[in-house]
Amino acid sequence: QVQLVESGGGLVQAGGSLRLSCAASERTFMLYAMGWFRQAPGKEREFVAAIAWRGGSTYYADSVKGRFTISRDNAKNTVYLQMVSLKPEDTAVYYCARRRSGSYYSLDDYEHWGQGTQVTVSS
Repeated sequence: QVQLVESGGGLVQAGGSLRLSCAASERTFMLYAMGWFRQAPGKEREFVAAIAWRGGSTYYADSVKGRFTISRDNAKNTVYLQMVSLKPEDTAVYYCARRRSGSYYSLDDYEHWGQGTQVTVSS
């Protein structure tokens, strides 16, 4: 059973930056597309970004396009989310997951969710 562990969250002022990491426990990680999602208090979990298994194709929610960058290092079984120009509305718990099939944007097409890492952006 693959396990995903997120890290890198924290408290940052608006305009600041953070880099999230998601480490996978299995080497088969490299064969799957990966995604980042987030969930703010009282809101549904939403898509943030995804990356194809080779890393050549990336996908972003409109709300983060131009500010967030997803990348992966298959040799380290790790996917990253670099976040710059953070806004208070980016405050949420951020989760990574492995894409099973289907859409890159739908959380229903992902499995093996991590436990999440909290990102808080103060104004």
